[in-house]
Amino acid sequence: MLRALVTVPLVLPPVVGGVALLSALGRAGFVGKRVYDATGYSLPFTTTAVVIAEAFVAMPFLVIAVEGALRGSDVRYAEAAATLGASRWTIFRTVTLPLVAPGVMAGAVLCWARALGEFGATITFAGSFPGRTQTMPLAVYQALETDPPAAIVLSMVLLAVSVAVLALLRERWVAPS
Repeated sequence: MLRALVTVPLVLPPVVGGVALLSALGRAGFVGKRVYDATGYSLPFTTTAVVIAEAFVAMPFLVIAVEGALRGSDVRYAEAAATLGASRWTIFRTVTLPLVAPGVMAGAVLCWARALGEFGATITFAGSFPGRTQTMPLAVYQALETDPPAAIVLSMVLLAVSVAVLALLRERWVAPS
């Protein structure tokens, strides 16, 4: 059940995810109402809402990559460390984590890349307030309506950043021939 909840954003239209976040965490939402009544803090349309919306949409990429790395790791190393007296924390820190680090890195990059282009959930849950909740994709969309050359420049910046990150990480993913 937990895995289904974590991976549902892969198949859910992002704007539907934004509506779900608004329904759950908004001032009238089942969680948001309690938080607002207790603290007076309203989460939607804040910078924190941007982070939550992007994490909601992108997190499945990290979870699936890490899950695959964990399933592919050899448990015999952890078992050997346990027989030598290592604690669970020591085994995790010195054996398991280094074994799955490439999967964690790949998942983090995929997660970041997905979040970089997020539009639907962000605009629905966080809005598009320049200087506060406006992300690059939202700025591109807004500029496209009023200043198409600026939209092209912003798009090229996003493209350049994406290509640069992928080029820098290429060495980690492609084995030398």
